[in-house]
Amino acid sequence: MSTRDLPAGNGGPAIDVNKLNKHFGAKHVVKDVSLRVQRGEIFGFLGPNGSGKTTCIRMLCGLLTPDSGSGTCLGADIVKESARIKRQVGYMTQKFSYWDDLTIRENLDFVARLYRMPNRVEAVDRALQDLGLAHRANQLAGTLSGGWKQRLALAACLLHEPQLLLLDEPTAGVDPSARRDFWEELHVLAAKGISVLVSTHYMDEAERCHKLAYIAYGELLAQGTAREVVDSLGLSTCAVTGDNLVELGARLRSAPGVAQTVAFGAALHVSGTDAAALQATLAQLAQAQPALRIEPIDTKLEHAFIYLMGRSSGNEAAPAQERRAQ
Repeated sequence: MSTRDLPAGNGGPAIDVNKLNKHFGAKHVVKDVSLRVQRGEIFGFLGPNGSGKTTCIRMLCGLLTPDSGSGTCLGADIVKESARIKRQVGYMTQKFSYWDDLTIRENLDFVARLYRMPNRVEAVDRALQDLGLAHRANQLAGTLSGGWKQRLALAACLLHEPQLLLLDEPTAGVDPSARRDFWEELHVLAAKGISVLVSTHYMDEAERCHKLAYIAYGELLAQGTAREVVDSLGLSTCAVTGDNLVELGARLRSAPGVAQTVAFGAALHVSGTDAAALQATLAQLAQAQPALRIEPIDTKLEHAFIYLMGRSSGNEAAPAQERRAQ
């Protein structure tokens, strides 16, 4: 059966790993990470730079061996059967990694040769059609914009009809229109049963994932649907509008019940885990400054991730070479 027609849920989870650990020298980069990604699921992987996302992805696709932990990727053992995994996974790196002095078609043909595909001409033609690249097939890759390079990279990932895509910040530096088109394509692939693990910094992209995990400094801090992640933190949020919001935000950060203040356009969003204490603080504020408008709002995914980033610590000052390794 072609992976293009692979039914969702077929053959158990696409990824099922437990307590993965990885060190680079004395640096503990990934700490007891456990993940389960179902077939046909788009799973978002979020976290600050240097948090261990790339290291996790490389362990899943067989490019790195975990120091400890166990699990499977597409039913294959991630330690003992890494070669088998590599042939069934499409991996898209952070940086465009194809050849600028080859055309789109030549790049895809070269990748097809690497996979020793017997039907490579047909596969390349199909990839060009599916990703809307046919009219640019003879254009040099080095002359492409970021969005078209992204399409080429995705086409190369899909050539061998993988069951799982591992995408490492695939839309970094790409314009909003190209990002939107890219995500439409991911949902089409997921509907065909292809699983996707994608790391991203964009909240609008995170909200388009079926499930999410947030990792900071090697540790998973939250995991689930967007709603489950938000609800698990127990944050209450209010929007404050009025004058001098920057100064007000600085004052409120140390007030009882306030966990964070974040400027959102013309409003200041104030969140806390103790709803009663937060309301008491804001009630006092309303009495002292009656010109301010204060109203409760739904806590969004962005509030949740800002809160998680604020709670995490330890890796920001890591040497540049260590952060790059992650």
